[in-house]
Amino acid sequence: MSRVINGLKENGTPYFFLLPCIVILGALLSVPLYKVVEYSLYDNVIVERNPTFVGLQNYSNLLTDSAFWSASVNTLIFTLGSVIGHIIVGTGLALLVNAEIHPRAQTVFRSLLILPWIFTAVVVALNWQLLLNPFGVINYGLTEIGLIDTPIDWLGDPAFAMWALLLISTWRGYPFIMVSFLSGLQSIPKELYEAAEIDGAGFFAKFWHVTVPQLKPVIYGVALLDLIWTFQLFPLVWLTTGGGPGRSTEVLSTMTFRQGFVDFEFSQAATTAVSILIISAAFTILYLRNEKQKI
Repeated sequence: MSRVINGLKENGTPYFFLLPCIVILGALLSVPLYKVVEYSLYDNVIVERNPTFVGLQNYSNLLTDSAFWSASVNTLIFTLGSVIGHIIVGTGLALLVNAEIHPRAQTVFRSLLILPWIFTAVVVALNWQLLLNPFGVINYGLTEIGLIDTPIDWLGDPAFAMWALLLISTWRGYPFIMVSFLSGLQSIPKELYEAAEIDGAGFFAKFWHVTVPQLKPVIYGVALLDLIWTFQLFPLVWLTTGGGPGRSTEVLSTMTFRQGFVDFEFSQAATTAVSILIISAAFTILYLRNEKQKI
């Protein structure tokens, strides 16, 4: 018996230190989560003094709402487009800063390229609004070199708003991929590249047959994590386009905010939030399974 007690003291001590943090975080997460699920089962809570229990009616209404499906398609386009952009730009820049150049120059380039990750969403949104303004620098440059005849309202035209939003999201999010892939590139043995060179492999052959297979676990894990973050992204979209013009860039996160704090349909907002939670939880399970396989 004493051996069991001593074993519990030795193995359980770290958990006792973590217990206050676990209790606080559990309360802060579980109570709001419970209230959101509860609100989704009633008819317009907060606004109504005595809301009526409607069960799954709000979910049925959501599935038959064309605005929900439109926002879902926009979310899919925005999420996949952003993640693909992050991976392409992040991979290219990781290969660039991993090149053997002067150490000081390498440090300067790495510091400059990671800057977008440091700026807040407000700073990024305001600066890109100025750049993409009809009278901004980008329109001026494109007009001067003859690519466009008249200035384009990139964030105000439904034909260009989503493309502009993807550009902003790619610029803001690539540093995470770059840093993750850079650490992976530095762990690849140089002997593999030397053996490939002996076999006559060029840059692209070495990248495809050496770099990509070695980075595959990193790519899968980082892509899933980026997918989870981008799927729930709200500030950048709301501060740049507000889901507009019209609803051409409306995603599920901005739709939730609009339902709750613009239309005051809190029950529908809670229902949409629960749908986001379910999809995010599915991606999170995939990510955790992937991380568990690495151990």
